[in-house]
Amino acid sequence: MSPRIRKFALTAHLTSSVSWLGAVAVFLALAVLGLTSRDARTVRGVYLVMEPTAWLILVPLSFASLLTGVVMSLGTAWGLFRHYWVLFKLLLTVFATIILLIYMGTFRQMAGVAADPIADLRVIRNPSPVLHAVLALLVLLVATVLAVYKPQGITAYGRRKQREERDAVTAVEHADFS
Repeated sequence: MSPRIRKFALTAHLTSSVSWLGAVAVFLALAVLGLTSRDARTVRGVYLVMEPTAWLILVPLSFASLLTGVVMSLGTAWGLFRHYWVLFKLLLTVFATIILLIYMGTFRQMAGVAADPIADLRVIRNPSPVLHAVLALLVLLVATVLAVYKPQGITAYGRRKQREERDAVTAVEHADFS
């Protein structure tokens, strides 16, 4: 990957990942508002807006983060399967994206209950979005920490690739001296 393309891919990855983290923080604020507000219209509005906003913001950002992360790993020396931190970050992102997609049904159900004008607020209020947003924030923060600190640890595949690269360089050096 050329330096210009690598910088573009890195910018896209950082932007999508940080945006996903920020969007989850906003969802946490909405979820807390839905649980604590005394205004029935506000409570209903919070649960009505969560589903379409999740489809328009959270889901695209999760896929953008996943896709740009894979592009970055494949286009750099880090590789997708060479280092444990990259592999673990990939698994966290895939896990978070799958859970989000599964949770979209809950958003739909909550919106349906909130749309019922005779539904009691106690039925509408749901602590699940708070719990899921907190857990999502933790998962995304762990992925961020991994990306910043890049803990050591090379996978067996990574060690084999390093050995192959060293052997190739040694073979070229021996051929030059022959």
